[in-house]
Amino acid sequence: MTKDLERDLGLFAVIAISMGAMIGSGIFILPGIAMAEAGPAVILAFVIAAILVVPAALSIAELGTAMPEAGGDYVFIERGLGPSFGTIAGLGTWLMLMLKGSLALYGGMFYINFVYSLPTWDLAIPAIGATLPIPGVRALGITFALVLIAVNLVGVKQTGGLQLIMVIVMLIILSGFVAASIVQVEAANFDGFFDDGLDGILTATALVLVSYAGVTKVAAVAEEIENPGRNLPLGLLGSLIATSFLYALLVFVLVGVMDGDQLADSEEPMALATELLFGGVSMSVPGFGSGFPVGFLAVVTIIIAALLALVSTANAGILTASRYPLALSRDDLFLKKFEYIHPRFNTPSVAILTTGAIIIFIVATQEVDEIAKMAGAFQILVYILVCGALIAFRERDLEGYDPDFHTPGYPWVQLFGIVSGVFIIYHMETREIVGSIAIVIIGLVWFKLYAEDRIDREGVAKGLARREAGKQFVRDTEEQLERDDRYEVLIPIRQDVSREQEDALIQMAAPIVRRRGGRIRVVRFDEVPDQVPLDTAARDVSEADLEFEDRTDELVRYLEVPVEVGEIVSHDTRHAVVNFADRTGADLVLARQEATSRLGTLFGRDTDWIMEHAPCDVVFVQHEQRTDVDEIAVVTDRSPFNDPLKVELADAMADILDARVRFIFAVSEDAPDELVETIEEYHDDLDDLCTVPVESAVVRTTDVVDDLSRELESSDIVMLSTVTHRRLPDIVVEQRSDRLAAAIDQPVLLVHSKKTRRGSFLRPVLDRLLFE
Repeated sequence: MTKDLERDLGLFAVIAISMGAMIGSGIFILPGIAMAEAGPAVILAFVIAAILVVPAALSIAELGTAMPEAGGDYVFIERGLGPSFGTIAGLGTWLMLMLKGSLALYGGMFYINFVYSLPTWDLAIPAIGATLPIPGVRALGITFALVLIAVNLVGVKQTGGLQLIMVIVMLIILSGFVAASIVQVEAANFDGFFDDGLDGILTATALVLVSYAGVTKVAAVAEEIENPGRNLPLGLLGSLIATSFLYALLVFVLVGVMDGDQLADSEEPMALATELLFGGVSMSVPGFGSGFPVGFLAVVTIIIAALLALVSTANAGILTASRYPLALSRDDLFLKKFEYIHPRFNTPSVAILTTGAIIIFIVATQEVDEIAKMAGAFQILVYILVCGALIAFRERDLEGYDPDFHTPGYPWVQLFGIVSGVFIIYHMETREIVGSIAIVIIGLVWFKLYAEDRIDREGVAKGLARREAGKQFVRDTEEQLERDDRYEVLIPIRQDVSREQEDALIQMAAPIVRRRGGRIRVVRFDEVPDQVPLDTAARDVSEADLEFEDRTDELVRYLEVPVEVGEIVSHDTRHAVVNFADRTGADLVLARQEATSRLGTLFGRDTDWIMEHAPCDVVFVQHEQRTDVDEIAVVTDRSPFNDPLKVELADAMADILDARVRFIFAVSEDAPDELVETIEEYHDDLDDLCTVPVESAVVRTTDVVDDLSRELESSDIVMLSTVTHRRLPDIVVEQRSDRLAAAIDQPVLLVHSKKTRRGSFLRPVLDRLLFE
């Protein structure tokens, strides 16, 4: 019997939780630092940052009602884009939350330093017999970090009521500050509003984005929200609008009441502004006399508010951040030791201690602006992935995906979120760009080396990409099969080709020419040494030349297609073949290819050069022989999707020869069922397109070549795809098609189409990502 959580969080509670997670460093620390980047236009930076968060907030609102699971954005990305992107998101969010907590701790100590000058601490290092001076602000921040680590270790945490009270108190204090100071705003302080240009505004935007990082935190408790389809999106958007309006208003006041240089140099802008405005104010208060220091009380009140907000943010940062390595560990994406739960305190002690240690390191070594910028970069990266995850869920059309709320403006809202996120990262400083790229690379490498073999699940985006790829291949195949233009096939042969071999090549070329119309050109290429003039060689007609013409005429008598015969003398056969194909407008070159040893492949072959330079499709035939054909097997390599040319050739040959086609693809024994279903659906689509009987086989295997060669024993002709052996990956790693062709005795057609050549750079990478 399962237990459900009581849905008792209303709209106001959702807004309070979300705003409580946002109000902090955005107003108490960052305005001065952002002012140094954008000048008075820092107000726009806060507004633009809020707009950039909207797509991710809406996406998380929808995903949160569809999958109300603890873990929030990490879970959505891992389920939507797959474990590899989930690893990136988990590590990125972990770092972002640690940076946010460090920013709150380090920045908050400046407010204490504002009223009491913190002394430098001397840290003794016995190992080297020296002392290390630590500035008081950093030292006190480290002390607070140690306290909060201990608090999280023993399991003490804030209650929802305390969070609600704190938000209300914060709003009262900040609203009072605005009401008391807005009348003192001076218009002259806004002169030169756009002097720092768009780059300055974008840099400031990236800097203050971390101010809104908590907006989506409430999605982690979506199971407890009453009427989540209404209250979750309204709560997220309501809190975002209210917070951004409050931020813009407060920054407007700060810019308007303070000198620009003074604000830009301030790490405690709220306290400084309060002191400037009310520092010398006193009034008569009954019971306290006539000199009650109202200004001092105002400064103390702002400092208390700042410390409450920032220490609360830091505590929430440690608490929340430590759950990400725990979640990654439980999903087999991270070290299992992070899954350890302390038997007494029932807390993830390893995750908390590691998180705390990193936060202490950041507080001890990094500056406030550097922390904020890096946190913003990681936050944008996560927002981009969240938008991508929603697109994956929507387009996959999963049966179990049934959110109570659907994002308006889909998919344009998500595409805006992705594009704008990339745009902002691009305009960041080099350090943040490198950091964002590094977390992606580290996440992918970690997943590949550590996690890939430990899991057997995949994200819906992978299935979506496979399905869309299959649809595109079906459309391309349909267009290929519907073509009715005349087809010219060039069969180049050397002097040593026998009558039987030539007959087999013509037998394979004839069906497609009969279907489309056109002709076959059988051309013998005689290669002579460079020392022999070509005109002399061309005048010499040998008995072998006459025999070639006679036997070719005899071979084509039974065919119902026109065949032309010719001979060409050259010093370089491969160049002559390509030039002749180009000059005559051939659509396909069909030629023999001897099975080549691995050593011969490494040093390159004439066939590779022809594939690379031919102006048309190329098919090479191995083990050619004239035979009765009942079944043509079409085997795909890394991707189950056949090149349309292969399908057309197989369908045409089977149609004319009264045979059937069999599509075969091999998958690993542990391949997900979703992959097999996608392949079967694709094969069904091909069955609808082909004019001959079609069979389908998905072979689960541990040794692809051995198992496929046994599967192909009943086939009379085998079709494979091939590429040139001139790229480094193909030179180092032998192609599966080469190994399979060498392992079977039947005639093999190695197909290389122009479309495959155009996509040869990315297609192997995509095939590996989607199907291995």
